[in-house]
Order: sequence, then C-alpha cells, then structure tokens
Amino acid sequence: MKKYTYSAKKADNQGKWWVIDAEDMILGRLASLIASRIRGKHNPLYTPHADTGDSIVVVNAEKVRLTGRKWAQKTYYRHSGYTGNLKSITAEKLREKRPEDLLRFAVRGMLPKNSLGRDLRKKLHVYAGPTHPHVAQQPEELKLQ
Repeated sequence: MKKYTYSAKKADNQGKWWVIDAEDMILGRLASLIASRIRGKHNPLYTPHADTGDSIVVVNAEKVRLTGRKWAQKTYYRHSGYTGNLKSITAEKLREKRPEDLLRFAVRGMLPKNSLGRDLRKKLHVYAGPTHPHVAQQPEELKLQ
C-alpha cells in the first residue's frame, strides 16, 4: 500500500465567494478570520505553497471598531522613497479618508510576504457601504460569531 500526503495544485481550488458584514466587529479579530479564509486554512486541501482559499467581499467597512485609544494612537506609515518623505496618518483620519484601507492593511499584514501573498490580496474586496458589485458571483453570507 502506497502512503503519501496529497499536495494541492492551483487547479484544485474551487474557491467560493463569501460576504461578510463588518458592522460592529473588532478590526484585528475580523482581519485574522478573513486572512485565514483567503489563505484556505479552513479547507482540508490546505497546502502552504498553493492558493486553496476563497474570495471575500466585506461590506460596511466604515463601521468596524477598534478597542482602547487606538483610533487616536494607531498610526499608519508610508514612504515615497525620497529622503525625509515619511508620511503618517492616524486610524481616525484614515477612517474618514479611506475606511476600506483599515481592513485592507490589517489583512495584508497577516498574509505571506511573497508572490503568493500578492495573489491572495486580490481575493479581498472591501466596501465602505452596505452594497457591493459582486452579485454575479452569487456570494453566500458568512456568519462570524
């Protein structure tokens, strides 16, 4: 009898579409659940080097919560590459300008930092309001907690 561990290939991914309502959910906890789903860790075929995850659509991203004083103290940085051009923005101001980026940045930090991670990031679709344009994919609602 031959015994071996099956390693999933790219073609094995049947990727479903899910919709998550982020209203009144804590940012970090939500991001970790989303990152796990996108990565495919819930899937019995999970393979670390292959994309075995699902696509996630998040609505109401502007209503996500942060605990403690993080709205004022949590800072996001970006750099243009030129000397002295480090820009920063607090979570509160980022929520006013681009509320989708709060969740996008949190999930991005939980995915692999390589070509697989760049491909997986494209499977996250975040919208500030309650509507989304992905009706044709027939996403199912994912209940969290």
